[in-house]
Amino acid sequence: MRLEALVTAFMTASMTALVSTGLVVSPPLPATAVTTPRTSASIPLHECAGAAVRCDGTVAVPLDWGNPASERIEVAFAWVPAAKEATGTILANPGGPLPALPDVPRLTRTLGPVLDRMNLLVVDPRGLGESSPLLCPGLKLTEPESVAACAAHLGPRIRFFTADQAVQDMDAVRRALGAGPVTFYGTSYGTAYAQAYAARRPEGLAAAFLDSATITGPDGHVLWPTRFLPERLGFVCGRSRACRELPGDPERTYARLVTHLRAHLDPEVPPPALMSMGRMTEPVFGREVNAAATAYLSGDPAPLRRLASVLNGVPSQPIEGAEWAGYLAYRCGDGSFPFNRDAGPAERQAQLERYFARERPLAPFTLADLGLDARSGLEFCVNWPTPRPAPVLPPHADLPAVPVLVAGGDFDTHTPAEVARAMRVFPGATFVRVPFGTHSLAWGPGAAGECVLAMLRSFVLDHRVPRPRCNAENYRASGAFPRSLGELAPLPAPGLDVERRRVLAAGYATAADAVARRNPYNLVHGRLTEQAGLRAGKVTFGSGLIELDEAAFVPGVTVTGRVTLRPEGKATASLTVSPGTSDGGAEGRVHRVELVWEAFTARERPALSGSFDGTPVKVPEPA
Repeated sequence: MRLEALVTAFMTASMTALVSTGLVVSPPLPATAVTTPRTSASIPLHECAGAAVRCDGTVAVPLDWGNPASERIEVAFAWVPAAKEATGTILANPGGPLPALPDVPRLTRTLGPVLDRMNLLVVDPRGLGESSPLLCPGLKLTEPESVAACAAHLGPRIRFFTADQAVQDMDAVRRALGAGPVTFYGTSYGTAYAQAYAARRPEGLAAAFLDSATITGPDGHVLWPTRFLPERLGFVCGRSRACRELPGDPERTYARLVTHLRAHLDPEVPPPALMSMGRMTEPVFGREVNAAATAYLSGDPAPLRRLASVLNGVPSQPIEGAEWAGYLAYRCGDGSFPFNRDAGPAERQAQLERYFARERPLAPFTLADLGLDARSGLEFCVNWPTPRPAPVLPPHADLPAVPVLVAGGDFDTHTPAEVARAMRVFPGATFVRVPFGTHSLAWGPGAAGECVLAMLRSFVLDHRVPRPRCNAENYRASGAFPRSLGELAPLPAPGLDVERRRVLAAGYATAADAVARRNPYNLVHGRLTEQAGLRAGKVTFGSGLIELDEAAFVPGVTVTGRVTLRPEGKATASLTVSPGTSDGGAEGRVHRVELVWEAFTARERPALSGSFDGTPVKVPEPA
């Protein structure tokens, strides 16, 4: 959901840390409560139907598609005709639920050469952007009184600003442009619109590409799961030999850490930041969080505090303003929550409190850990009336057997297993898991983003599932952080004695630690211009260049020099390594280390080549 990208990119404020994830299921509604109109009056062709270049317009539609005589509202759209003879039309929605028209430039760049042969249609969902927007001046989503006042201000009309109505609008625009069945391209919440469209206008759907799918509960309403998934800690650690060698079970270690910090508050590691680390959406977190948790409990807080320091500096995105009323209408009207939709605010609140007390979906965290109170602003929709059942997928929906390709990542809002199971409602669906992928995959960075983008472009053209499989797994979780040079395993470099092989290992570990901050899938760390070394010194990040200034990853061992990173991931380091004073052996000198390796791979450690004080070295990859 685009709200996730806007307001939860590793926020440290306790409320905003939870905004993107929502809640889980309420009791199923009876099937008889759903109205699914399949017909409407014919719509005359819009003037944009004959356009040769982008054409923006509006179409008048009924407020209630179940009552064609109801109030008329205006729905805005952008129509981008194919550059050459069109073979079909893509109906795209970028998610949110937020306005779609501002994303037309990004959607055109995403689809690129596809638009030579395919038309592009983008519709602002009703109530958002330019489509009869719902507005509540002074609205603050985190204040229940403000949400209730907004609902009262807008009145009973808000019950029709939901996905089941919005997709009827989209189809009305399609028909007004004279377009045939569309290929629906939905990202995040756009996939909810795609499902609602398939259920209500199957004749208008030729195929669908769903990126980071939103799924529904047994009642057909959208799930917004507010939860922490500690099993991801074990999943990432289990793929790394070094991490598996850490003492204890990753989930239990993390629970012990939360318990410890509850009893011994550390202002440098606030619980919301700790929870963000455990979501694994940042490669640096996946690489280091298990080892950092173990180190903290062993009396070494530096690795965990360094991770938290990055999160503590990220500004929060305010979730307030008149335009958020439209978002609330969809979230609350489409959503499934752990309270009854037909209950009043007081009973909803009571049900919500019982749910969090009984189920503890944020465990090992509690609401108190995160500074939250179930009685005040935890779930926006407690105070938003939902008198009209509006399931995105009507119970027992019979969806068309058209080609559907669904891409989902390991670290998305919903797990791959959940998405694959939910997408079985499409008879022709194929689910493609992207290992270590997060959200909005086709817009993601690095090779994985390029791969999903190529898969999208190929599929929307011919509706065939491409053979290539995309993968964002490009690291292995770390082992224990060394507390001294003696704790560091020497690298197996022939021709060097043990002391020198340890110094070589320290130089490489320091450089690799800095390089990890430039993993192409990083979000927050990728924006760093500098960061303190783990134990001492400083690391400065430039374009393709990393400067180390007496940076210490291993206590007492300082490293100065630079690492050059090529776009394909080749790292070249030219370093001076000073192990400090000793008895005159390797540890008592400044050593010159030159190393080359392939960064960002799913290996325990890559092969290394270079030199140590002028002596050529080759270090093979571990068996």
